[in-house]
Amino acid sequence: MEHTTPWWKNAVIYQIYPRSFQDSDGDGVGDLNGIVQRLDYLAGLGVDALWLCPVYRSPQDDNGYDISDYCDIDPLFGTLADMERLIREAARRGIRIIMDLVLNHSSDEHPWFLEAKKSRENPYHDYYIWRDGVPGTPPNDMKACFGGSAWTWVPELGQYYFHQFSVKQPDLNWDNPAVRRQIYEVINFWIEKGVGGFRLDVIDQIAKVPDEKITNNGPMLHAYIREMNRATFGGTDLVTVGETWGATPRIARQYSDPAGDEFSMVFQFEHIGLDQQPGGEKWDLAPLRLTELKRVFSKWQTELYGRGWNSLFWNNHDLPRIVSRWGDDGAYREVSAKMLATLLYGLQGTPYIYQGEELGMTNACYPLKDCRDIETLNLYKERREKEYTEEEVMRSIHAKGRDNARTPMQWTDGPNAGFTTGEPWIRVNPNHRQINARRQTGEPDSVFSYYKRLIALRKNTPVVQNGRYELLCPQDPDVFAYKRDDGKNTLYVVCNFYGRPAEGPLLPVREGQVLISNYPEPPAGRRLCPYEAVWYLCRNDRADPAPSGQ
Repeated sequence: MEHTTPWWKNAVIYQIYPRSFQDSDGDGVGDLNGIVQRLDYLAGLGVDALWLCPVYRSPQDDNGYDISDYCDIDPLFGTLADMERLIREAARRGIRIIMDLVLNHSSDEHPWFLEAKKSRENPYHDYYIWRDGVPGTPPNDMKACFGGSAWTWVPELGQYYFHQFSVKQPDLNWDNPAVRRQIYEVINFWIEKGVGGFRLDVIDQIAKVPDEKITNNGPMLHAYIREMNRATFGGTDLVTVGETWGATPRIARQYSDPAGDEFSMVFQFEHIGLDQQPGGEKWDLAPLRLTELKRVFSKWQTELYGRGWNSLFWNNHDLPRIVSRWGDDGAYREVSAKMLATLLYGLQGTPYIYQGEELGMTNACYPLKDCRDIETLNLYKERREKEYTEEEVMRSIHAKGRDNARTPMQWTDGPNAGFTTGEPWIRVNPNHRQINARRQTGEPDSVFSYYKRLIALRKNTPVVQNGRYELLCPQDPDVFAYKRDDGKNTLYVVCNFYGRPAEGPLLPVREGQVLISNYPEPPAGRRLCPYEAVWYLCRNDRADPAPSGQ
């Protein structure tokens, strides 16, 4: 097994936000049986695995990322039997199911926390992080990610508990071996059910040291992950991906070293922060500089080559739609959506498609009354209290709010986009009449059909998996161009990142083959149309080297 390539290195993974994917029973919320109904669509796209955002029992304070029972399904989504059916039906189509594990915190309605609040002597008390204190004076000034103090007072105990997110999401105490044993039992429960792997939510925060204001990359982090690996998924072919906002390439190599014993890969987010003001929050908007995006992608491609593995993504359930963010969701929506996919899918790593990305779905830009996300609602309240104007706050929410990613999947141009026969839990984007799966699956030039071709190309072009990366034209402010070389072939990827004509690098066009292009005719010479993108393959015994400068 050491000498075989893991399946996930040649895979494409599709992320599903279950409450917004497909409703099968008319209650306005997507569910597991709805996902089963759409498995043929996903198999037709060519994906290999489905990552499901949490479907465990939960009060839904943070849309399922506050878990009250790790080994059962929330009735909102179905039953444990429905989950078992989804695993079976997906497997019949060659698709694996990846569960989203939230191991940094639980719900405050989890039986462990209900017991922990009963007394300091309760055996579950030490499952969470407590500090003595007095009302109104938290142990320190740490802030929760969703706003307010990271400490909440429990008068009957005379103590504060620590929570990095919502007040209803108390952090688990990983320093307690009993907590770790319980967590490993949960993981093994789902392995026995036949899942294909796990995405581990904010896993770099489990070894926090709140007294020293350390939340991620704590001193015991890798020791705990290696112990988890040994006790659960180590030695299997399961894919494991850690969400690690604080990762550097050096740390990511430790997580994903092919000779190591931690994870298959990690999600790192350095590129995601490039359109915010330095030192600011994600809501503090700034224009993206393409040279910075090239620098960041190139760093991760070169520093993990042969020593780790990249996750490739533009979107997820926490991020705005990429075609609205860095593309053009107006006149150039389709061509810019294809360009962004062309750029990403030529890189080394495992690509992730977030539901609707393959259709070029866009941000919704709802008024506040139609927003549902706890982070957005708290942000609005906090910034208005700080005397930001209504226009300033809503501009940030429309650009970066998480509800942009959580609008229902756009299946048809009919009522509620074919998502539900009832009242959807969040408004459907009105542009579903133009942007929907029914229309695109029948169009050979649609965004969907382009993604389908890209996925097939990745699986049949070995240089994409193994080739060494080299950035071309590093200082060009408009064109992102790079090549991948595995000794036998060189793949050139050239993308005009903007909606204006540009000059690309000179390629050995006489000796190569255009694999895919987002315009009817591939570029002739160096001139690129707005958002034009191409993959160009040359055999190394025939091609002249392309220039690395402009």
